[in-house]
Amino acid sequence: MKPYKKILCFSFLLSTFFASAQRQMENLSRGVVAVRNAEGKVFVSWRLLGTEADNTPFNLYRTLANAKAEKLNKAPLLKGTNFTDDLTDTLAQRSYFVKTIVKGKEGEASKPFTLKPGTRNYLSIPLQTPGGYTPNDASVGDLDGDGDYEIIIHMAGRGRDNPSNGFTDPPIFHAYKLDGTLMWTINLGKNIREGAHYTQFIVMDLDGDGKAELSCKTGDGTIDGKGKVIGDSSKHWVDNNGKILTGPEYFTVFSGLTGEALATADYLPNRNPTDAWGGIGGNGGNDNNGNRVDRFLAGVAYLDGKLPSVIMCRGYYGRSVLAAWDYRNGKLSSRWVFDSKNRENPYSGMGYHSLSIADVDADGKDEVVYGSMVVDDDGKGLFTTGLRHGDALHVTDHDPSRPGLEVFGVHEIEEPTKGPGAALYDAKTGAIIWKGHEDKDAGRGVAANIDPTNPGSEMWWSGSQGLYNMKGERIGDNPPSTNFLIWWDGDLTRELLDGNHIDKYGVGRIFTAEGCTSNNGTKSTPALSADILGDWREELIERTTDNKELRIFTTPIPTEHRLYTLMHDAQYRCAIAWQNVGYNQPPHPGFYVGDDMKKQSKPNIVLTKSVAANKATAKK
Repeated sequence: MKPYKKILCFSFLLSTFFASAQRQMENLSRGVVAVRNAEGKVFVSWRLLGTEADNTPFNLYRTLANAKAEKLNKAPLLKGTNFTDDLTDTLAQRSYFVKTIVKGKEGEASKPFTLKPGTRNYLSIPLQTPGGYTPNDASVGDLDGDGDYEIIIHMAGRGRDNPSNGFTDPPIFHAYKLDGTLMWTINLGKNIREGAHYTQFIVMDLDGDGKAELSCKTGDGTIDGKGKVIGDSSKHWVDNNGKILTGPEYFTVFSGLTGEALATADYLPNRNPTDAWGGIGGNGGNDNNGNRVDRFLAGVAYLDGKLPSVIMCRGYYGRSVLAAWDYRNGKLSSRWVFDSKNRENPYSGMGYHSLSIADVDADGKDEVVYGSMVVDDDGKGLFTTGLRHGDALHVTDHDPSRPGLEVFGVHEIEEPTKGPGAALYDAKTGAIIWKGHEDKDAGRGVAANIDPTNPGSEMWWSGSQGLYNMKGERIGDNPPSTNFLIWWDGDLTRELLDGNHIDKYGVGRIFTAEGCTSNNGTKSTPALSADILGDWREELIERTTDNKELRIFTTPIPTEHRLYTLMHDAQYRCAIAWQNVGYNQPPHPGFYVGDDMKKQSKPNIVLTKSVAANKATAKK
C-alpha cells in the first residue's frame, strides 16, 4: 500500500474510532414524578432513557392505599412520556409506576412515585440553612448510585465581589436527598473567600463508578463531610482588606456519598504573580488587589470521549489558564494546562464570566468554549475570534440550516475598546457569522428558539431593541427578559425564565412559583433549572422566601413530543454541572430543538454500572 493511502486509511480508522466512542453516562431510574394541575387532576411524567428505542411503549399504573395496581391507559403509550390521571381526590395517597412493553411483554415496574394528600404543585425539600446564610446555587448528581438525583446546595453567607474589600463567611455545601435528608456538610473554611467569582463547584461522576463526586477549590482549614481538615487549620491567610493573596491553594475531589475528601492537589495555576492577570484595552490594566487574579471558572468535559474531566480555570480579562484534571481509580492527576501567558498572546483577554463545553469538531471529544476562544480536547488552542471579553454565552445548534454548532455571545465594550456588542460565530472554525451592536456595550444576551414562526434560534440582548434571526435581521419585538430559559409547556419552543416566573414569547406569563425567590441579584437566576425528573421538560428549583426550603416545580402540561431525557445528552449534562459557575447561564443540548427539528438521534452513550452491580463484581 502506498504511504499516502496508509495515512488516509489510518485517518479514517481514527475518525471512526472517535465517532463510535461511547461516553459513560448516569444509570438513571425512570424518574417518575406526579403533580397536580390547575384542575386538581394529577399529571404524571417519566424519562425516556438514552439507551432505549425512541418508540418504546409504556403502561402506567396507579395504586391507591392497599388496593391492587390499576393500569390507567387503555392502549400502550407511544407519544409523549406523560399522562393525566382524571382522579381528582386530594385526600387519598397514591403511587404511580410505569412498565415498558418489549415484544408484547411488560418489563419490570419502575420505582414508584408516591403523591401525598394535598393540592400543592411542587416537591418540597426542607433545608437546614445555617444562621446568617442563604441557599444559593445548586447542582445535582446521583450521589449514592440508586439512579435518582440528589441536590447539592451552596449555602452562601456574607460575600464580597472581587474588587471590594471586606471579610466574608466561609462557603458551605449541603447535600440533600429529595426527601429532605441531609447527607453531609462541607465547610470550605476561612481561607476560601465567598462571592460569585470565587466558589465554583462541579458535581459529576468522574471515575464511572456510578456515584457522583464534588470538586472545588479548597484551602487550609477546609472541613470535609466526615470532619477531616484539609491542610493546616491554624493558618489564617486573609489580609487586613479581607483578601487572600498568600498561602497555599488546593483542588479537592470529595465523595458525593459521604462528603469525605478523596484526593487533594495543589491548585493549578497558582496565583503568582498576582499582578499579571490584568485586562486588555477597555477592561483595564493589571491590579494587585485580588481582583482579576481571583476570577475563577470551572467546567467538566469528556476530553477522552469516555469519562469526564474537571476543568478548573483562572483569569479571563487578560491571562487565562485552564487546568484539566482526571479522577480515576482513587487518584487525582493533571491531564493538561492551557496558559495564554501574556498580553501579546491572541488567546489573552477572550474569557467571559462563564464558559461552555461542547464537541465543536464532532470528533467525539469535548472542547472548552472559553468565551471568544476555544481550547481543544488536548489542551491546545483551537482558535480565537478576537471578539474579546463578554458576559453571556450560548452554544448549541442554533441554525439547523448550517452544519455543526454555533456560539452566540455579548461583549463588554469600554473605551478605548471597539467592536461588536453581540456576535454569532461558527463553533468549529471561529468564523464570524454575524455581528452587530457595534461599539456598544451589551451586558446580557440570549439566543434560543422562542418564536415558532422563524426557523432556528432567535437572538436578543440588552439594548437590542428587538428580536433577531440568525442572519441578524430584526423579526419582532423584544422579549420581556434577557436572563434565563426553560422548556416548560407542551411545544418545542423554549420559554423565558426570570426570577420566580415563566413567560412565553408572544403570550405572556404562564407560571409563577409562589412563595419563592431567585438568586444572584438582578440576574434573577434559579437555584437550578434542569431536566432532573419526568420527561424531557425542565424542572425549576428555587428557594422559599424564608430560606427554609427548596421547591422543585415540574410542568403539569401534557405534550405529545417525545425526546430522550436531556440528561443523557452529554453537552446538556455538562451544562448542568457548570450552570452554577460565574454568571449563571441556561443549559443547551448539543442538538437543535424546535418544530422544524430533525428526528432526534439516539445518544451514543453507555450507562455506568449500578452501585449494586459494582458491589457484585467486587465480590467475585
